[in-house]
Amino acid sequence: MIDEKRLLGMIGMCKRAGKAIIGTPMICEHLRKRGIAVCESETEVLVLEASDTSDNTHKKLSDKCKYYNVKLIRLTTTCDDLGRAVGKSAVAAVAIADKNFCRGILAIIKEDQ
Repeated sequence: MIDEKRLLGMIGMCKRAGKAIIGTPMICEHLRKRGIAVCESETEVLVLEASDTSDNTHKKLSDKCKYYNVKLIRLTTTCDDLGRAVGKSAVAAVAIADKNFCRGILAIIKEDQ
């Protein structure tokens, strides 16, 4: 089981550092501008999706992430909890745009599995 409090704290830290992209439209735009990843060995962008997103939102995020070769992780966290972590009311997804923060978040997820 993932330590949600620790994970949400790390996501909040990413937001305060200016390395978080919040919301599905902003994430899709960022991926489009960024283009297809050249280096597959390092995760430079990581998309974290809430568990209670709609089927349409999930499909949009998964298609974009697959096309642009970006890792998508569907969390057990709700939109409300994810939103609270970044200072919003409710957020369907958050993208982390820093390879060091991505490594830290992946370490938290792998550590707790």
